[in-house]
Amino acid sequence: MARTRVFYEHWQMECCGTPFAVGDEVGWRLVAVDAAAPRGEYYGAGAWVENHGGPDHRTAGRVRGIDLVHQEYLAHHDPRAVEPPPAEPGKVVLMAAGRRLEMVPGAHTLEPVDSCPKWFDAFEDEEPPPRQVPFRVRRAVGVLVTLDVPDGTPRQSRDPR
Repeated sequence: MARTRVFYEHWQMECCGTPFAVGDEVGWRLVAVDAAAPRGEYYGAGAWVENHGGPDHRTAGRVRGIDLVHQEYLAHHDPRAVEPPPAEPGKVVLMAAGRRLEMVPGAHTLEPVDSCPKWFDAFEDEEPPPRQVPFRVRRAVGVLVTLDVPDGTPRQSRDPR
């Protein structure tokens, strides 16, 4: 039995995942993290869960630990999105999208939890945008799972094992 860390993104869980808890047996489609992937993208995990395609087989394992991952972002806010221009009847008004998020490398925290939520708060502790731009927001982006698996690592799609 080998232990591996697996990143389960919030949108994968919210869309098609089944919540789980420490001690549960799970069977997930795992994709090994590419060594060339940006360093912070998977929070130190060796694999990530893919619910939309990916490998045809599932990796079975027992959940030994779960950490909720909170990531900080710089929010670049367009103040024009807060105050819409006066509307004129029959005229289409195009408005700015409002915000662009930029991940702050290394600015994440792990919170040990007993179970994985089905739904993640999109933005935590967020107040209306301040006048100073950019400003920071914190977002729950998924869970980092410690998983005991029989063969240690997820197989690649072309792996003959």
